[in-house]
Amino acid sequence: MNIAFFLLPKKEVITTTPHATLRQTLERMEYHRYTAVPILSEQGHYLGTVTEGDLLWFLKNNEHIGFELAHRHLLQEVPLRMNNKPVHIHANMDDLIDLAKVQNFVPVVDDSDKFIGIVRRSDIIEYCAKQMFKSAAMNDIAKATI
Repeated sequence: MNIAFFLLPKKEVITTTPHATLRQTLERMEYHRYTAVPILSEQGHYLGTVTEGDLLWFLKNNEHIGFELAHRHLLQEVPLRMNNKPVHIHANMDDLIDLAKVQNFVPVVDDSDKFIGIVRRSDIIEYCAKQMFKSAAMNDIAKATI
């Protein structure tokens, strides 16, 4: 199956840049109720994924910053604890499933390595469940005709 079928396009994905402030990033994540968002370069390349945990650990380990000063610090200062890997748009379903086991979403890049969207783990699970149920139903039909 072509993974483009599962793609949530870039225009529908909430993203951020390394030049966003911590406060902007936190507020964007809170407003959209996301626990992680992709970070894109000015040229549209996928740079990584920032999580709530990354932001919380950064604030905890830099007590002098605090939320009051979060508008003075850029996202590029925050170390990312997870290395969420992207897949190429022509990747196969096995590659997608392998990454979705450890990532809530899988970033997708095009032939120029530009970010074009994400595939959500929930969509992959739904697809796999439908395939399992379809296979089970076919087996039941085959047994009934014997």
